[in-house]
Amino acid sequence: MPRYRFSEFILSPRRRLLVCNGRERPLIPRYFDLLVFLIERRAEAVHRRDIFDRVWSDVVVSDSALSQAIRTIRRVLGDDSREPRFVRTVSRHGYRFVFPDVVEEDDEGEWQIAAVGSRGEATSEGAAADPFEPLLQRVTGAATANGQEEQREAAELLHALGTSEALQRLGTRPRHAFARALLRDTRWDVAEAGAVPLAGQPGAVAAARELVLLRLRRAAAVVAARWTGASIGGGLAGVLAGGVGGLILAAAPDGTAPLAVAPVLAVIGGFCGATGGAGVGAGLSVAESIARSRRAIVLICGAALGGGLAGSLAQFLGRWTLMALVGVDVEVGGLVEGLVVGGGAGLGYSLATRGAEGGLAAPRGRRRLGVAGLTAAACGLAALGLTLAGRPLVGGTIHAIAQASRGSQATLTPIGRLIGEPDFGPVTASVIGTGEGLLFGFGLALGLTHRKRGG
Repeated sequence: MPRYRFSEFILSPRRRLLVCNGRERPLIPRYFDLLVFLIERRAEAVHRRDIFDRVWSDVVVSDSALSQAIRTIRRVLGDDSREPRFVRTVSRHGYRFVFPDVVEEDDEGEWQIAAVGSRGEATSEGAAADPFEPLLQRVTGAATANGQEEQREAAELLHALGTSEALQRLGTRPRHAFARALLRDTRWDVAEAGAVPLAGQPGAVAAARELVLLRLRRAAAVVAARWTGASIGGGLAGVLAGGVGGLILAAAPDGTAPLAVAPVLAVIGGFCGATGGAGVGAGLSVAESIARSRRAIVLICGAALGGGLAGSLAQFLGRWTLMALVGVDVEVGGLVEGLVVGGGAGLGYSLATRGAEGGLAAPRGRRRLGVAGLTAAACGLAALGLTLAGRPLVGGTIHAIAQASRGSQATLTPIGRLIGEPDFGPVTASVIGTGEGLLFGFGLALGLTHRKRGG
């Protein structure tokens, strides 16, 4: 693996070092990988799609994440986007490393590397005597649509100068909550950034609110796409569960259900699965987009909240519809079931994607199947616990409704007899409930982690 020498810089992929005149220039891992990738393919303009596939191969991020990475690399290299020496923007395509004299050499032997440059080196020549104040004024000012990236750049420069001193000077001046949230958000993109606590600080609640809004605005398109995918995945899982259940009922030796029950149950299962997938998927997507620390707890809470809201809606509509149309009053679950299954989905998903950083997890191939499998297992266990506690899911609810309705052919008693029980007993309820949870979790995770081709 060679190292690259250009201008006053040396880039060593093997040692993961960028050095300028003997001093290390820190970059976070993904930005370092991006710089290496651009230099490796310096003979061509690299498409944005190829960059996302290489540098963010395990997560999905918004387009602004790439723009921010390029801006940070330019700052570290001392480059100017208007007259670039190193990285040039290729309109409607991507980026190209344009410095002509890049020397590849063996990366052997030891180097003499001085300590990391002082914080003050982050400022340009001719900067004001107090480099903090102009940047603080920028991050606390009202941002226009075009000025948001300038504010982020100012926050990154404040981190480079010194996070602790920047926070101390920020104090409680007007719009300090927004500025603190911006500093908290950008700390993950600056290698030398320090901690930016919110709890116990002035305006903590307002700063937390601003932080959530910042991250949601930047990831809105990605969140919407993942929410849609989760809803589709959950719906398809419900169609499969309902359709297979209907076919088993129709084919059971002592069953009286006609074959037409299969599409009916498939539609019911698809609706329930899509509703649950939409709720849990929305909760997971929003939680993952705003969580950079304590990720597992945030994901579990977000998924449980989304599942609970979807379950409450289904519970209300289900009972109202049954009473209004057929006059049947059956206890229909929803809130508790949504909370438990959603929490299980959040737990399984967070464990399976715990290595994902800097975006919303989107593994490929076998890793994606592994995420779906672990999420399915967690949802299956949650569903089993609910069934054992006497809280059935879709299949058990359909059986209860069928029993309360005269002449219904959708009772699941024939399935119980196939399993070995004389009726729809606890074993049958547990098997059906666990199966529903497994299928829902698997479909949910596959839909949630789907990424567009080339994305």
